[in-house]
Amino acid sequence: MEITTSADGTEIAFEQVGDGQPVVIVGGALSTAADGAALAAALADRGYRAITMDRRARGSSGDKPGSTPDDEADDLAAVIQAVGGDAVVVGHSSGAVLALYAASRGVPVRALFLSEPPFRFGDDRRSPLLADRLQRLVDSGRSEDAVLTFQLEGVGLPRDMVESIRQSDMFPRLVRLAQSTVYDARLTAQVWTPSSEMLSVSRPVTILRGEQTFPLLVTAADRLAERMDAAELVIVPESVMHRVDPVATARIVGERVVRG
Repeated sequence: MEITTSADGTEIAFEQVGDGQPVVIVGGALSTAADGAALAAALADRGYRAITMDRRARGSSGDKPGSTPDDEADDLAAVIQAVGGDAVVVGHSSGAVLALYAASRGVPVRALFLSEPPFRFGDDRRSPLLADRLQRLVDSGRSEDAVLTFQLEGVGLPRDMVESIRQSDMFPRLVRLAQSTVYDARLTAQVWTPSSEMLSVSRPVTILRGEQTFPLLVTAADRLAERMDAAELVIVPESVMHRVDPVATARIVGERVVRG
């Protein structure tokens, strides 16, 4: 992986595959650059240079205590600068929230593809103190509890599903990402509803969602499309239950972004 340095000095790791117009993939909660590899490969097959990044406190990237959504936006800006200074961005889940937030702050984005961003538009707001509680759990060595609490309260997963995840082989990997749950909770608390600056981003915006996904995400995608005058809503049947279908998503990007 390659390394770039964010505005606050934090090292951010990223990996590139393919040639052509750069497309940066920003993953959601409890994901790393490796989770975007299949989408990166599909984009590379269509003639793009796909970039996967480890958001701070994940994978090979560094961290800084007390990191904010602005710091994460600066991380994306640093990666874009490292790959040429201008890029298409594909964000999934909280990564889509971050991508739109970064674009509203002037991060040089050529086009945005926002996959199932979990906006609430003022409904059912989660506690703004969740991030602080998660940080206390991490600081006290209770990283497993931090991940479980985030899944229950931050994501809203059913308790039986969270218990199934806890018993799975993937859980130890998720525990290593516990600090990142603090930042995802902080991000979604700050922009639970998109700001006017986010809704007025001038770059082309495509909003993606599956036909079969969580009802909250259907509502969020549809509302965002309604409130962004120039945004296009695209239903992706191949993406099921909040999982991005790499080939279908790469096809949608390819239909809307000129390779170069």
